[in-house]
Amino acid sequence: MAGKAAIVRRSAARASGISERGKDSYGQHPLAEEADLRSERERVENRLYTSTIKTYFRRLESLVQGEDADAAQGAYRELVSKIDKAVKRGALHRNTGARKKSRAARLIAGK
Repeated sequence: MAGKAAIVRRSAARASGISERGKDSYGQHPLAEEADLRSERERVENRLYTSTIKTYFRRLESLVQGEDADAAQGAYRELVSKIDKAVKRGALHRNTGARKKSRAARLIAGK
């Protein structure tokens, strides 16, 4: 009976979108585990890009509020560079990158 209850719990976990980490969570194909590990590595790398962009944007906002024009221009250039690299890598969609660059440009312009 206990084995049957465990099966119910696992299927409920999958239905709710919770990913299990273990042999049981992989598909039937032998390369499924490798694909899962690769997608996890890529997800972590994409998070690195997106969190870095958020950090640079917050830094730019604080420099604009502090009215340090030269430092703000430098931070803007760095931010645009980071966004372009993230788009090139595929961590951000190109429209998302364009929107973030536009938002930063409006911030620099004071609008």
